[in-house]
Amino acid sequence: MTKFTDLNLNPKVLKAIAEAGYESPTPIQAGAIPPALEGRDVLGIAQTGTGKTASFTLPMITLLARGRARARMPRSLVLCPTRELAAQVAENFDTYTKHMKLTKALLIGGVSFKEQEAIIDKGVDVLIATPGRLLDHFERGKLILSDVKVMVVDEADRMLDMGFIPDIERIFGLTPFTRQTLFFSATMAPEIERITNTFLSAPERIEVARQATASETIEQGVVMFKPSRRDREGSEKRTVLRGLIDREGDKCTNAIIFCNRKTDVDICAKSLKKYGYDAAAIHGDLDQSQRTKTLDGFREGSLRLLVASDVAARGLDVPSVSHVINFDVPGHPEDYVHRIGRTGRAGREGKAITICGPRDQKALDAVEQLIQKEIPRLESPVKSKPVEAKDTPKDEVKEPREKKSASKPRRSDKTDRPERSDNKPTENKPRSRGRDRNDRGNKVVGMGDHLPSFIALSFAERRAG
Repeated sequence: MTKFTDLNLNPKVLKAIAEAGYESPTPIQAGAIPPALEGRDVLGIAQTGTGKTASFTLPMITLLARGRARARMPRSLVLCPTRELAAQVAENFDTYTKHMKLTKALLIGGVSFKEQEAIIDKGVDVLIATPGRLLDHFERGKLILSDVKVMVVDEADRMLDMGFIPDIERIFGLTPFTRQTLFFSATMAPEIERITNTFLSAPERIEVARQATASETIEQGVVMFKPSRRDREGSEKRTVLRGLIDREGDKCTNAIIFCNRKTDVDICAKSLKKYGYDAAAIHGDLDQSQRTKTLDGFREGSLRLLVASDVAARGLDVPSVSHVINFDVPGHPEDYVHRIGRTGRAGREGKAITICGPRDQKALDAVEQLIQKEIPRLESPVKSKPVEAKDTPKDEVKEPREKKSASKPRRSDKTDRPERSDNKPTENKPRSRGRDRNDRGNKVVGMGDHLPSFIALSFAERRAG
């Protein structure tokens, strides 16, 4: 079996790895680290939770051990799709560089520009950033990317889903073409394939598992849900969610509950709190400090239920998540694999339960087609009540309509229609548009009492002629 000591890493890096308690690399690490240390481009494809982060952090630290960074000119660049993943990569660098004098900067949204600029001005060896915040600093003239020697793109397929590909292509153009590129993704969509063919030079391709496969240690199940009425779907679905949590009992030590929309994340978290559950929400619209506080509480165990959007579906390393509950079936089948990959990590057992409504059937079919197996159906924890027939007979239902039609005449029945409001009797003679002109006399109708006499005279003359 390959060990880290066989991979030609820096001795100080090996010391930090040993202190972290690791001896043997994962398959993606064993495949990616040797070519990366040789300076070659690497294309790594592996499912989430396989240790991709260490696959690029360990060789980068070894390569950066020699040399020194200059102001505003980072020596390496790591691009991540979300703030949480970027923060996790930064923690990995802190762990593995504890015996080395390498500097890093974390450029993410929700943090003051001035604080980040102060760190960049001193010079950093490793720059970890989300694409948007990186380009913001570049456009302000606070960052120069012409000295980047190693560039890493992490979770590239998530970048594609979030619309970052144009930004990625622009950043590639700002870095030297002589750079070394390490490209990691869980899936290889056609657009990702195009980028790798454009910006990577004869990469070493490492694919350690079939694309988008779920871990065998995860027990999967789906509850088929049908609301009694469409306007009650949300509340009844949350009742099912609470029933699932209660049914798991003590087995559910903690859980991540995924919703497709941010509004549903907030509603679901508030509902759980209302019924006495220890829950908190996390999504992209929350302040960064609040997101960090919520995640820290979940990692430390002080928070039991984390209600999240897909911002938390990838890259978050919380080793002991017992359950993942999909409140909604994800729109992209690959996201299902990434969501449930938050549990059953590092060989542990986990459980993933999905609630599937009538409108989610096509999405569920796509998920089962992707993972190439049928997800077992589970019994709903909430017994659905049969729809009761109306007690009112049909004759009684129609009766108000008949009364209404008798009291109010039809528009087509003109003979019964009331006459004008002056209540003057009218003769049964053919109706014409307006009144008979002979009945008007010389009075000009419709002009008002304030009509000047010379205007009335002109009308009278025209009528006489």
